[in-house]
Amino acid sequence: MKTVMILSGAGLSAESGLRTFRDSNGLWEEYDLMEVCSASGFAKNPKKVLEFYNERRMQLKDVKPNHAHKVISELKSEFKEQIFIITQNVDDLLERANCKDVIHLHGFLPELRCEACESVFNIGYERQKDRICPKCKKPFLRHNIVMFEEAAPQYATLYNLLNKTKLFVCIGTSGAVLPVGHFARMCEKSILNNLEYDEQLSIFFDKTYTKKASEAIDEIATDIRTFLKD
Repeated sequence: MKTVMILSGAGLSAESGLRTFRDSNGLWEEYDLMEVCSASGFAKNPKKVLEFYNERRMQLKDVKPNHAHKVISELKSEFKEQIFIITQNVDDLLERANCKDVIHLHGFLPELRCEACESVFNIGYERQKDRICPKCKKPFLRHNIVMFEEAAPQYATLYNLLNKTKLFVCIGTSGAVLPVGHFARMCEKSILNNLEYDEQLSIFFDKTYTKKASEAIDEIATDIRTFLKD
């Protein structure tokens, strides 16, 4: 069976209005990354980190899925188990585009996790303040996000699925966190879509689209359909 992996990063959701760290006027200019996105930063100042994620959750409420999210959802619906949907993003925009079986490598912003009993529950776009765990009734709650210096359990799933993938499609990620060039070499065919051209990354891919995700996605969808139906 021919299979496709669509791996997305911040570039997929940036067009919906979500601020990223790396863009100009991005979150890096306002926050110290390690203070708000690392385990050591959380241990040092948990209140600051929890408030950071409260703000991100409330921002998420005001944005909508864009055309790229919707086309990815349509592809998943059309080909089902032949397409693996994996994202580095913690937003729920793919889910709101009715995409099924999305694997979030770095956690999911609408969820909280109890540090006492490890249960996970969804609070949507609300603030975390004064909540207790619905299962064990304890107040030891945190964002369900994988921070720097923490293990990412879904990476095992990623590598397992890569070993089954024939066409690797990478959308909106620079490769700064994941070795997507190596992933491309693991698969028979590969496609890269980023807003800016990066020769050092593109050399690993068979085809590159240098444009916004929402502008490239229809061509990518044609590539995927052609690959799966040949």
